[in-house]
Amino acid sequence: KISVNQRRYATAASVAATAVTPLVQARGHKVDDVVELPLVLSGLGEVSKTAEAAAILSKVGGAADVAKSKGSRKVRAGQGKLRNRRYVQRLGPLVVHTGESNVERAFRNLSGVELCRVNALNLLQLAPGGHMGRLVVWTESAFKQLEALWGNGTEAAELKSGYKLPKNLMTNADIGRIINSEEVQTAVRKSIKTSKYTPLKKNPLRNLGAMVKLNPYALEARKAELAHAAAIAEGKKTSQRKAR
Repeated sequence: KISVNQRRYATAASVAATAVTPLVQARGHKVDDVVELPLVLSGLGEVSKTAEAAAILSKVGGAADVAKSKGSRKVRAGQGKLRNRRYVQRLGPLVVHTGESNVERAFRNLSGVELCRVNALNLLQLAPGGHMGRLVVWTESAFKQLEALWGNGTEAAELKSGYKLPKNLMTNADIGRIINSEEVQTAVRKSIKTSKYTPLKKNPLRNLGAMVKLNPYALEARKAELAHAAAIAEGKKTSQRKAR
């Protein structure tokens, strides 16, 4: 099991990732024409028709992501198609609201669009597959309620008993830039470069010089061995000549 604090931390991080354009693009969302991120729209409470919702998404640049999701619908490969999950489809935008029923009726019929209440944010919808950066469309009332739900980083949240967002341990997370900065490099001791000579270890059983260092008589024994081998070879040659 995962503790409540860890789940809240993951949800808060996923909400923050919806405002980072590179993370949203890395998830595969089409946000080239989106006006800005986070995408907060006012007046969605007055929308009740699907055609009006589609026109609003087209106006702010979210129609391309809806079209991408609609075009990705295909029949599932494997036996899953026989088990009441016949189609697979890429996810489109996520509409977060405060519970307006007309917003749900307007957006629920758009292909790939999901809906979620701001007081019941689902981590599986904010970060599908564990990948943060979902394209989220916030209603103005839902976006204003985030501070009451999560706090502002220094004060506790109003709607969560004594909960504060974790503080940043580092103001700059670019470790390479910190290490290579002039302030750190001037205070760091220079690297010590030492060259240590490591002699090559020789096998005395294969190297005669190494064997002589261990056993001085090995040289005389080797000479006697070679002389004996030469005498045997010469004796063979002499016997062959006599045989002819």
